[in-house]
Amino acid sequence: MPEITSTAATLILWAVIGYGLGSIPFGMVLARAMGLGNLREIGSGNIGATNVLRTGNKPAAALTLLLDGGKGAAAVLLARVFAGEDAVMLAGFAAFVGHCYPVWLGFRGGKGVATFLGLWLALAWPVGLACCATWAVAAAISRISSVGALAAAAASSIWAVVLGYGGAFVLAAALTLLIYWRHRENIARIRAGTESKVGQK
Repeated sequence: MPEITSTAATLILWAVIGYGLGSIPFGMVLARAMGLGNLREIGSGNIGATNVLRTGNKPAAALTLLLDGGKGAAAVLLARVFAGEDAVMLAGFAAFVGHCYPVWLGFRGGKGVATFLGLWLALAWPVGLACCATWAVAAAISRISSVGALAAAAASSIWAVVLGYGGAFVLAAALTLLIYWRHRENIARIRAGTESKVGQK
């Protein structure tokens, strides 16, 4: 845990800013703008890049991935400019929560993987790169995006400690728990052998 140096008002402010940034549903916005349909009626019904990919539009999926990751990174970087490290971590966590539970969509958002990776790349880039590599290897081996996400989340706490960012261990653990909770249906499908493969419509 980082030392608490910010006032309660400052922490609340950055929690709200982080949540606001995270709650922007870029996947749905891009899908509608590019005539891809309503993501709620496609594939898993999720609003993230993996489901956008199921429309067959790779550029839209890539852009969704970048924007969803970017909002996590933006929350962290903005807080780092104007506030202390305690507010930075809170803003990143709030951005993740905002993506998963956006008020604009009745608190029914995405799984948070891109936002998770984006905030880590901004917060502690060695940990972010290690998590991205973990995701890529696990997803390539299994050909299942959710397996990559679960592996990256599980490894994040270990990477934080090993790479010298022990102060972020609690954040990593909290994000991991939320990712596993958001992927509970995916975990059930993985166990049943019915989880969709990468690129499958």
